[in-house]
Amino acid sequence: MKRRAFLRTGAAMALAGPAVAAPAIAQSAPEIKWRMTSSYPKSIDAIFGTAQTLGRYIAEATDNKFQIEVYAAGELTPSRQALEAVTSGSVDCAFTPLYLYLHKDPVLAVGCGLPFGLNARHQLSWWTFGGGKEIVNTALKKFNAFGMPAGSTGAQMGAWSKKEINTVEDLKGLRIRVGTLGGPIFERVGALAYYLGHADVYAALENGTIDAAEFICPHDDERLGIAKLAKYNYHPCWWESGGMVHLIVNLERWNALPKSYRAIVARACDSANSWLLAKYDAINPAALKRLVAAGAVLKSFPQPVLEACYKASNDHFGAIAAKDPNFKRAFDSVTQFRREQLPWWQIADYACDSIMVGMRS
Repeated sequence: MKRRAFLRTGAAMALAGPAVAAPAIAQSAPEIKWRMTSSYPKSIDAIFGTAQTLGRYIAEATDNKFQIEVYAAGELTPSRQALEAVTSGSVDCAFTPLYLYLHKDPVLAVGCGLPFGLNARHQLSWWTFGGGKEIVNTALKKFNAFGMPAGSTGAQMGAWSKKEINTVEDLKGLRIRVGTLGGPIFERVGALAYYLGHADVYAALENGTIDAAEFICPHDDERLGIAKLAKYNYHPCWWESGGMVHLIVNLERWNALPKSYRAIVARACDSANSWLLAKYDAINPAALKRLVAAGAVLKSFPQPVLEACYKASNDHFGAIAAKDPNFKRAFDSVTQFRREQLPWWQIADYACDSIMVGMRS
């Protein structure tokens, strides 16, 4: 009888075993809900959709225990104040291009990509293996934030202009809406840069406030209708050749996450970065065809214009580097990385692509 009682008790304890371990498992995977502000409106669907995709990846990998609710620009904070919101802790994280905060620390802009800088692949390689992560996150730490690449547009569409640009003189007095990084370069060659938000670009072209504008990629430019007002598009977009967007997280909340959650967020950012680049590669070609069919005229920037802008770019960033040792370190790092990459790129991807472009019928 005693033996039977012992067996019954032992079986019951064995069945109860998993319940004892459950609290420890639950503690390692707590339920967390964050709010993310985006610097992009919902109308810029590919980039805003990347933030939503990032949140979905994190929720799926944690069995919905870690959820991030994504808000469009203006819903929680203005587009250009996402970093401030993360710093203060009014939001947990933000999906934003770091060049918006050039005025706070020019090193941050290097994380997004400099004019005449790196392409999307090289930018990611510099971030991951060339010291970029350490350089930019050292700057972000001053703002109580930690950043990771979470989206790349690749080279963007160039400048849409109401008039032709044939010489450097044609840039004199040209009123152009351009991103934060390209603006000072255009100004050095005589143009007037306007730093307008996404929602204001079309109206400014329509009412004659500006003569030219850059936006994002063919998909977005077509949706905006920008080619109806300025039919000449000049490429390449030398001021935004990589287009890297970051997830920036409040540093205290990042450090408070379980190690497993931090790993999941990092891998989700890797996937989101690839997702956006692949998305634009899928939707831009058809959009470009439609733009041309509707009357858009594609033109290359004349070589003298490119050379003048390249010199202006080096002069501008050289002047900043002379005053800011941290920026000099970042600028020298990117410049050296580009110098090392281009010889291999020239005989590899660039050579293959040049052959196929030349042979297309």
